[in-house]
Amino acid sequence: MSTSAMRPDAGAIYRQYLSAMLLHSHASARACGLGATDLYALNILHLTGAMTPGELSARTGLTTGPTTRLIDRLEQAGYVRRVPDPVDRRKVTVEPIGEPADLDRVMAPARQRIGQILGGYEPEQLDVLFDYFTRAAEAYQEAAEQLRDQ
Repeated sequence: MSTSAMRPDAGAIYRQYLSAMLLHSHASARACGLGATDLYALNILHLTGAMTPGELSARTGLTTGPTTRLIDRLEQAGYVRRVPDPVDRRKVTVEPIGEPADLDRVMAPARQRIGQILGGYEPEQLDVLFDYFTRAAEAYQEAAEQLRDQ
């Protein structure tokens, strides 16, 4: 039997992985008293820093109205604040100022398990994995932007 005949369906495995990540993200948000989009927006803000509501709208895929409500919820919960632009007072940026207190506790089991899995790889294998994660994230970001612009 050839090696390729024994290889599992890569597409199915990858879809299972993505589904598990989405399920965990939704469960984590719910455990912190947030919606999945709220937690996603907080993650974006913590990764990239302050941005305008328009930029946050583009990154989350939400239209103007839902983005405003999202920012209102996050601001009311104490996770973000609106900061006036020092040059143009009509503009504001949204900056992260906190995260759900339970987030680390909620994420700890998955983080520990993933850490154990990664600990089983050789440094060269980790280099390949992290290269893949970096390049795949860029590919997904570009594809999302292309879909948004259609």
